[in-house]
Amino acid sequence: MLIDTHCHLTYDELRPQVDAVLERARQAGVTRCITVGTTPADAARALALAAGRAGVFVAAGVHPHHAAEVSDADLAYLSDLHAGKREAADFDAPIVAVGEAGLDFHYDFAPPDVQERVFRAQLRLASEIGRPVIIHARQAERRVCEILADYRELRGRAVFHCFSGDSDLAAHILDAGHWISFTGVATFRNGDGVRAAARLCPADRIMVETDAPFLSPEPLRKIRPCEPAFVAHTARRIAEERGSGFEEFCELTTANAVRFFGLPIETSGRRAVGPSDSGISA
Repeated sequence: MLIDTHCHLTYDELRPQVDAVLERARQAGVTRCITVGTTPADAARALALAAGRAGVFVAAGVHPHHAAEVSDADLAYLSDLHAGKREAADFDAPIVAVGEAGLDFHYDFAPPDVQERVFRAQLRLASEIGRPVIIHARQAERRVCEILADYRELRGRAVFHCFSGDSDLAAHILDAGHWISFTGVATFRNGDGVRAAARLCPADRIMVETDAPFLSPEPLRKIRPCEPAFVAHTARRIAEERGSGFEEFCELTTANAVRFFGLPIETSGRRAVGPSDSGISA
């Protein structure tokens, strides 16, 4: 079994076909996924989508791209969502993390000081409610680590998602006590630095994801949109890089995701299937 620890099922490329997407994931051995809300409104959509769909969990936060758009009222609404102040009939899916939250200095969709203010608000929320944090950091990883150091209660409870740096940057993040999650970037031809980082990660702080509908892995690089089933390809490549068996790596990352996000333990006699078994081809 595998868990896609980061996807966006509410996005237009996936939402209209979400049940087919989830069935293809199950056929590929991906039995659970975490759909990530990037604004409070998107988080509400994610909760509505996850309601009644087994194996779908929700993360709720503000992506740094949207930091300039959110008001104090929006942040209060986000806090209410995490506190469970919502109609159970509409939103009965569990929220398992704050985020994705962080800083993005590659783009300039929001000023850095605004990004940091919204990021810190979410870190305070995570500290208050005791939930882990999914980190978005692009060309800002070291600054994110500096900010996280102000929230000692979150040490070991933050995962840098969609890691695309090298082993030196990974070592800096890991030395600070954080986790790293890898997408299809680890399969790209120019992904040598990311693969080196994946080899470096300790066994108890590594996870896999798709970031669907983005970043389809090889050998499906030209297939759009990416979807949770494709995480099997990323897992296989990283397992090879780490000198691990595919099923062993699936078990490892699944156990890590269950522990990090506090997911229920799922038992099944079904083996995790490899990409060649999943019925998905280029």
